[in-house]
Amino acid sequence: MKILCISLGCDKNLVDTEKMLGILGEGGYSFTDSEEEADIVLINTCCFINDAKEESVNTILEMAKLKESGHIRALIVSGCMAQRYQEEILSEVPEVDAIVGTASYDEIRAVLDRVLGGEKVSCFHGLSSLPDVREKRRITTGGHYAYLKIAEGCDKRCTYCIIPSLRGPYRSVPMEKLLEEARYLADQGVKELILVAQETTVYGVDLYGKKCLPDLLRRLAGIEGFAWIRLLYCYPEEITDELIEVIRTEPKVCHYLDIPIQHASDRILRRMGRRTSQRELRERIAAIRERIPDIALRTTLISGFPGETQEDHEELYRFVNEMEFDRLGVFAYSAEEDTPAAAYPDQVPEEIRESRRDELMELQQEIAFENAEKMKGRVLDVLIEGCVADENVCVGRTYRDAPDVDGLIFVNSAAPLLSGEFRRVRVTGAFEYDLTGELIDEFTE
Repeated sequence: MKILCISLGCDKNLVDTEKMLGILGEGGYSFTDSEEEADIVLINTCCFINDAKEESVNTILEMAKLKESGHIRALIVSGCMAQRYQEEILSEVPEVDAIVGTASYDEIRAVLDRVLGGEKVSCFHGLSSLPDVREKRRITTGGHYAYLKIAEGCDKRCTYCIIPSLRGPYRSVPMEKLLEEARYLADQGVKELILVAQETTVYGVDLYGKKCLPDLLRRLAGIEGFAWIRLLYCYPEEITDELIEVIRTEPKVCHYLDIPIQHASDRILRRMGRRTSQRELRERIAAIRERIPDIALRTTLISGFPGETQEDHEELYRFVNEMEFDRLGVFAYSAEEDTPAAAYPDQVPEEIRESRRDELMELQQEIAFENAEKMKGRVLDVLIEGCVADENVCVGRTYRDAPDVDGLIFVNSAAPLLSGEFRRVRVTGAFEYDLTGELIDEFTE
């Protein structure tokens, strides 16, 4: 029987999906990308914000129609939406045969076997432990890059965020287990390893009593095969001098940091439950840039948080203008039920939230275009990801670009280049968020 797996949401959710695919593959199941060929559909859902929730609901309902028509034998829903709305899903979408919680995906094979035996299944373990997956995961990102989820859950409890309720407290994955998984990924040809968690910077505190991300980076860098190691989701207040030094001195660690700051008004930061002030943000960013001058900084912001005044918005606007982040995304605030912020009485109207988001993104677009222009003439290592059909152009990424969220570089090449190889490229032009370039020579690790 063939399984169609639909993975929604973040890269951390994608890692869970890949592990479920590994478990099911070891169990003798095969996979398809076609609804027409599928016997079973597995949806790994997201419900972090309203847009993600709507996408998950619409996907479940669409696949439920296939089940109702008799086209597929089983429909399973896993992930954050399953964890949060388990009773509603089973009662309102009877076509769903099983729901699997965020800490229970290691049971997916047993769940599917029970469903095919005629049972309706709810599988939910407690959120205090980590799933025990021993099977090798199946990489779905094309093979040359992969995500390594180094921890599960979060202890921060920002007032707008539902993640601690859906994913539980922060639990670091033991280092030896991460190293074993990383070696497997390297053996599969992965060249870029991307470390993810709800927060990567406090890795190890719960297991080893101290922040161990610098040590983990050093040990991962010792694995043969990786050319790049990239860090995402680094909370600014947890970025230590030791971590900055490892990024600065370890050749395999990309000079790239994703630092979600969410806002710059001290009043709004306090209401969000964040643990930094604007002064501290400025000091940390300045320290990083001083020690790593070519660092690429990415951040995310929330516009229209409850109680945000026009003055707060203008303060954030000025901060973005002055900081000139290399990469920046803005989300209009989304009130999530069961979060403290959703109960705040001073909710900002939707049209204002969205207009403030648009203002910030327009500003960032100007900054990004100016930064792209400054890249002209630089020679960079580029990870090739594919070629444009019928054109002498290949597409890749530089160290400044994480997959799916950042820009691309289009490389002129008379001969097609192989996906997953590194090449030296001189930047020749810029348009919007992307660059163009020409080949210089081959990349040497």
